[in-house]
Amino acid sequence: YRELGASTDRPKLLVASYFDRLGDALHVLAAAPVEGLALDFTDGASANLADLAAVGGLPGKRLVAGVVNGRNVWINDYQNSLTTLGTLLGLADRVDVAASCSLLHVPLDANAERDIDPQIRRWLAFARQKTTEITTLARGLAQGTDAITAELAANRADLASRAGSAITHDPAVRARTAAVTDADGRRSQPYARRTVAQRAHLGLPLLPTTTIGSFPQTNELRTARADLRAGRIDSAGYEERIKDEIREVLAFQEKTGIDVLVHGEPERNDMVQYFAEQLTGYLATQHGWVQSYGTRYVRPPVLAGDISRPEPMTVRWTSYAQSQTAKPVKGMLTGPVTMLAWSFVRDDQPLGDTARQVALALRDEVGDLEAAGTSVIQVDEPALRETLPLRAADHAEYLAWATESFRLTTGGGRPVPPGHTHMCYAEFGDIVQAIDDLDADVISLEAARSHMQVADELAAHGYPREAGPGVWDIHSPRVPSAEEAAALLRKGLRAIPAERLWVNPDCGLKTRGWTETRASLENLVAAAHEVRAGLTSDGCCPRGGGGGGG
Repeated sequence: YRELGASTDRPKLLVASYFDRLGDALHVLAAAPVEGLALDFTDGASANLADLAAVGGLPGKRLVAGVVNGRNVWINDYQNSLTTLGTLLGLADRVDVAASCSLLHVPLDANAERDIDPQIRRWLAFARQKTTEITTLARGLAQGTDAITAELAANRADLASRAGSAITHDPAVRARTAAVTDADGRRSQPYARRTVAQRAHLGLPLLPTTTIGSFPQTNELRTARADLRAGRIDSAGYEERIKDEIREVLAFQEKTGIDVLVHGEPERNDMVQYFAEQLTGYLATQHGWVQSYGTRYVRPPVLAGDISRPEPMTVRWTSYAQSQTAKPVKGMLTGPVTMLAWSFVRDDQPLGDTARQVALALRDEVGDLEAAGTSVIQVDEPALRETLPLRAADHAEYLAWATESFRLTTGGGRPVPPGHTHMCYAEFGDIVQAIDDLDADVISLEAARSHMQVADELAAHGYPREAGPGVWDIHSPRVPSAEEAAALLRKGLRAIPAERLWVNPDCGLKTRGWTETRASLENLVAAAHEVRAGLTSDGCCPRGGGGGGG
């Protein structure tokens, strides 16, 4: 910035910071030869206000004050924002009202959501509403509150409506959450005892093969869902289409020789939205699209109030799949942290409190799956690492409630069925202890791109349970050969013993086509058979494989 600022022939420089407090960087930028700073003053970043006062403000500089939250969908508290803006006026030469970040993180227009109760829609602010909030606050700051009297009154009424709603405060949910004890988050038996019962129950070979959960979401499946919504087919016709797909997915897995099957999730539009649509306290949008990555867009549900589960969500389809095969079929749930991470969350209570409510709702589903005789239950947490706070000082608090909510989902119950979990693409080294703290019987993780790095990290930590480091990078259309998968598997065996090593892809197969799915899974199973055949009689070390996991 010194080099940029030293130029005599340059435009004015505005340095924009998003998503968190600047901390130690603030005094550096405050003294830098730039004309202005844009700072976030929402949520945790509100600490920027105290930090700014501590460094003596921004004399001679312009401050773009991000008091309207660009990452969430709730209406602004005008009075609170005006108080913040009034304080900031004394800390900079000029203060401009702004969003905390780009508005690409929120949908376009809340008024387009005609299926949401108008009373609830008053609580929502998408991009168009946020621009109105910015201009309203700017008028109030420049002309005084008398200039926005009507807007302030309406805002107070909307905030009061939300705070007093039965949606946001369900006494039964709050009483159940308050009654949670540490014992609720513990499995009925320690892993060393559970695994004996689980192995006897499932009767799997060494290096058992499975997939993460989803199979290709074809155009035919998407068309069937669209036809159901449009009334072109009835529920009975739609369900027959889903049953046909489940039978096809199971038949392929059986023919390929996969050991633990999945039903493929053809009935699910999205791993979070599918559950959100069946839980009280969640809102689903019709037009709330936001960019996920590349050309992929999603409609994150809105976590609006206290969460409960009125009835089973997955038991019927899981039980149907199990009735079609003698092999074990996994029941598949999305975990509480991921349910929060890929939704628009509440801003009126701590995230840990919301996670606990979601966990208890999912715990009810786990209990019903157990009662239905489900062979394996997998609770996916692909977002656990992704949601790790930016600042290391905030990691411990986050990981405490994140792991607690997972254990609350899976706690109690019988030692059988075994509990699996899954995490996607991330650097796992700094959360290995948290992975251990989940107390899942089996965890599947990305490992193909990183060449089994996570297996070494688990081994270095002394991870005592079972793991499936992926041998197929599903985010590429490339089909890995059986030899390539076998080489990765042998590398995994150098870190994890054969009796605790599973063979699986890196992630779900929803985004893949059937052509590469068939070929890749056939190669994955062939690799498992090859490496399994090379193990010594005690299941220890691959013969001729250059080491083993003992």
